[in-house]
Amino acid sequence: MNNHPQPVRYSAADHGGRRLLRLGVAAVACGFVVSACAPQRAPQAAPPPPEVAVVTVAAQRVVLTTELPGRASPYRIAEIRPQVNGLIQKRLFAEGGDVEAGQALYQIDPAPFQAALNNARAALGRAEASLPAIAARAERFRDLVADKAVSQQNLDDAAAALRQTEADIQFYKATLENARINLGYTRVVAPISGRIGSSAVTDGAIVTAYQPVPLATIQQLDPIYVDVPQSTNELLRLQRRLADGRMAQDANKPDAVRLILEDGTPYPHEGTLQFRDISVDRSTGAVTLRMVFPNPQGVLLPGMFVRTAVKEGVNEKGILVPQPAVMRDPKGNPFSYVVDAQGLAQPRPLKLDRAIGSNWLVSEGLAPGDKVIVEGLQRVRPGSPVRLPMPPAKAN
Repeated sequence: MNNHPQPVRYSAADHGGRRLLRLGVAAVACGFVVSACAPQRAPQAAPPPPEVAVVTVAAQRVVLTTELPGRASPYRIAEIRPQVNGLIQKRLFAEGGDVEAGQALYQIDPAPFQAALNNARAALGRAEASLPAIAARAERFRDLVADKAVSQQNLDDAAAALRQTEADIQFYKATLENARINLGYTRVVAPISGRIGSSAVTDGAIVTAYQPVPLATIQQLDPIYVDVPQSTNELLRLQRRLADGRMAQDANKPDAVRLILEDGTPYPHEGTLQFRDISVDRSTGAVTLRMVFPNPQGVLLPGMFVRTAVKEGVNEKGILVPQPAVMRDPKGNPFSYVVDAQGLAQPRPLKLDRAIGSNWLVSEGLAPGDKVIVEGLQRVRPGSPVRLPMPPAKAN
């Protein structure tokens, strides 16, 4: 009997498993060692409140204006037409230049009108020459009738001849005056001062009295009109604001109007609102505002498009906030962040009236003394604390 212990034999699989077990135990041990040797991290501190800049809103006097598109039109316009038939002998003006009232523009051939004047003058002279003899004959017949030397019929004929001669004298005087007027019409003059355009006829053209096509057109450009359409909706809104007391008329210059040219530059001269039309255009639903502007340099030309700043009135308690302080929610409603008494940023819904320069005029949502955040809005969250770097500045 063999009492020696039998050797334990391991297969290759058992050998590999034991090796993996030893490696796992070693890895765990190393992990504990590294964990024990690593330095401990301190808990992170909360970030400080974001720094923001605010403005303190205050009620102030705000002049309310509305920008409306308009078109310039001449202050006066005269279409030159001949008043007699004839031949144009000479054009007496420079096209596109300035002319004065009474200045000669065209000369129509005066020869036939001069002849008509001479004929009327001669006929008048003949009638006036026969008047004394006819008057004396009628006077003699009046004396002879009393003595029965002539019949009453002879006296009546003499008196009728006298009256006829006197009527002929009046007729020839009127004919002479008409001939004199027609002769004067051969010299076509400017009825108004202004700038004249191109001539529709040249020397040698035949013209007729009061023809439909004008010879030329004169436009007075200083001063000049600017006609502006205003929608009835805007007009009713303005009337409601005046009635509610939210706006008052400016007593200093209630009708003052400013002008902005097509290139965006302001016009240097201030105009005046002359009148508002009393009827509404059916095609546009607007009324026309007519303004008058001085135009000494001739900058404004008829037909030019401009923008007018029409003064509506004055808001004595207007609240202005910078435009960067106003944001929009996903629905497009405007709001601003206001710092409350606890130093928290609170969103405040707003109702905006209009933009005035770089500010918004706020009609509802803010009160004097509110601190509105204008800088640092990217880091602000509703109800979160904020930090002011300095005392709040006053709004401009």
